[in-house]
Amino acid sequence: MFIIHGNIKSMEGRDFGDGFVEIRDGKIAALGEMEDCPKTEGQVLDVQGSLVMPGIIEAHCHMGITEEKKGMEGDDCNENVNPITPYLRAIDAINPMDAAFKDALQAGITSAMIGPGSANVVGGQFAFVKTHGRCIDDMVVKAPAAMKAAFGENPKVNYSGQGTSPSTRMAIAALLREELTKAETYRKKREKDGEIDFRYECWLPVLRGEIPLKAHVHRADDILTAVRIAKEFHLRMTLDHCSEGHLIMEELKAAGFPAIVGPDMASRNKIEVQNMAFKTAGLLAGHGILTAITTDHPVSKIQFLPICAGLAVKSGMSPEEALRAITIHAAKICGVDDRVGSLAPGKDADIAVFTGNPTEVFTKTQYTLINGEIVYAAESGDPSL
Repeated sequence: MFIIHGNIKSMEGRDFGDGFVEIRDGKIAALGEMEDCPKTEGQVLDVQGSLVMPGIIEAHCHMGITEEKKGMEGDDCNENVNPITPYLRAIDAINPMDAAFKDALQAGITSAMIGPGSANVVGGQFAFVKTHGRCIDDMVVKAPAAMKAAFGENPKVNYSGQGTSPSTRMAIAALLREELTKAETYRKKREKDGEIDFRYECWLPVLRGEIPLKAHVHRADDILTAVRIAKEFHLRMTLDHCSEGHLIMEELKAAGFPAIVGPDMASRNKIEVQNMAFKTAGLLAGHGILTAITTDHPVSKIQFLPICAGLAVKSGMSPEEALRAITIHAAKICGVDDRVGSLAPGKDADIAVFTGNPTEVFTKTQYTLINGEIVYAAESGDPSL
């Protein structure tokens, strides 16, 4: 398959004003200027100057776990009766039939990091998945991909009402430290005698540095508590939401953890998000902090992810950095940049074709491809599910 006469934006390496992308066996085989295009065979998409770029990536959301239109029956986001539930797996709750997956495809979003919510101090394991398919097992790129932890208001509000810990930020930190200490003890015992305990086995990829702790943090003090604990236990970590990150940029740059900023399109409905603003992503990125942008779907709708990037540009982020925040930088933060996030030979052929820059509100998606298959075409109406 070939995409020809495209304005190719690779997000890494060279761009091509009048270029082609060759796809074989679901992977990108080659890309370059049209004058270097080999003889085309099979299906050919002549996009006539449209923007061709890697599929957009949502770095933090709950689609398919908190389903639209289904109320309690479709809400599997939080097991909010126990503050420590690391053994829960997103793949056991993601419903690919959720309408949000269709919306994602129509917006050129080809993959997403999906997992539990933030009611618990430890919520469970995230999965990084493609946005097209019926069987979640076939959609997985990486699972587990991260371990969810939450600081601040959400665990406090959930458990103080139950008359049990945590009802303070001190207790949140203490419970997480206790859990990590037990997990480290298990790791040493496991290496010695090989006996498996399901309750703690899920922590091994985190302790080995294979996947990050995915920390729900809004307020500056919660961000710094997460940093403190991650350093105590020598963990990789992503700072998700990071709403007051712009207030502590020097500290965050020194800490070296990436940020996933948002959902800035949502209302300031909690005390801890009073300083939430679209300027944060641009300020962090400009300070040398690896930054992605999130909708936190369904807090704000996943199809508005490119528009959130555009609003970040309006608030000072560079246009190029905004596109990176929803492609290659999101892929790097999620640990999947070997597969997705840019157009390069050998990577998955997850590609979006737009009439213009997708961060601009009037831009339309013409095609969305996943693994080299056209899963949305504007002239065909709704994508197949």
